[in-house]
Amino acid sequence: MFDDVTPRLGLPYVVAAQAQKHIPINESLSRLDALVQLAVESRALTAQPISPVAGGVWILPTAATGAAWGGLAAGTLMRFEAGAWEALAPAEGMLAWVKDENQVVAFDGAAWTPLSATFRSTIAATSPGLANTRLEILEQEVTLSGASMATTIVIPNRAIVLAVSTRTTVAITGAASYNCGVSGEASKFGGALGVAKNAGNVGVIGPTAFYADTPVVLTAVGGAFVGGKVRVAIHVMRFDAPQAV
Repeated sequence: MFDDVTPRLGLPYVVAAQAQKHIPINESLSRLDALVQLAVESRALTAQPISPVAGGVWILPTAATGAAWGGLAAGTLMRFEAGAWEALAPAEGMLAWVKDENQVVAFDGAAWTPLSATFRSTIAATSPGLANTRLEILEQEVTLSGASMATTIVIPNRAIVLAVSTRTTVAITGAASYNCGVSGEASKFGGALGVAKNAGNVGVIGPTAFYADTPVVLTAVGGAFVGGKVRVAIHVMRFDAPQAV
């Protein structure tokens, strides 16, 4: 490994009077091949794969295990090539397509976050200490099983919901369709929704206030969920009270 590397991607420089110039050049090309238009296999796999694909890149989750993966920080990029692993530190602002989630995630300097979760707009008061109004999207991919599944993301307390949209990212099995709603209103945001991959729905409702943290519930229709995944996005307006001054 060379000490003289580029500050962001860690690409080795060819230094003056460099012997065997092909070594740092090839190392730089190899890293560029991995990092440009970055696509990772997964960010959820905890056990180091036994037979990784050549050129594959993984984002390490917390408590990853394996001879090469064990003990490394969550969020580290692990690249496999020519029978060896290389750990790469992500740079703030880096984007990656996660293959097993069908979504883009962004590195904020500490963690990888779904890009859609960073989409927000704030209407700020003109004077310090006054209130703010925020438009936000809260998003999660839900793995389905059983009669129904609730999201771990919630409609926030004292938020106004504008819509809840869904996209089937992995074809659903075991059910003919599904409903999207909340406890007590199973199809509030859409009923008899599609189970085929890429089937989608935008459940627009009249602006509705919620006064408790409320998960979205996906309910199987015509059977029970055996498999499949659905991405759920909650489109909300949130409010901050005047700040202490």
